[in-house]
Amino acid sequence: MLLSCRATSPAPDSQIVAEIQQVLDRRGSMKHAPVTVAVSDAVALGIAALFSSATHSGQVLERFSRRGAIDSTVLLDAVRFEQGYASAEGHAALYCLAGWVRAQVHARGEKD
Repeated sequence: MLLSCRATSPAPDSQIVAEIQQVLDRRGSMKHAPVTVAVSDAVALGIAALFSSATHSGQVLERFSRRGAIDSTVLLDAVRFEQGYASAEGHAALYCLAGWVRAQVHARGEKD
């Protein structure tokens, strides 16, 4: 499914860190957190920009951060690959990006 952001530019690092912490805290405080508890579009773009690189998955994330649109399956595959090499903090950020993808798919009424 093609996903697109309403945001036109990535969030600054300070907003990315604060929102990731807020989302993880909210999700952690719930027994069964709803898929709708996710980062904002601007933070999703910012996380993707942080993980842009010369690798295939890094290029997928770069395209998403610049264009704001991408296929959900392609983005989730890139996120999963990058999580395998990320630090604990990076893994958490990518987890939030994957959560954003799932929230977008859920909002459109389809399964990923």
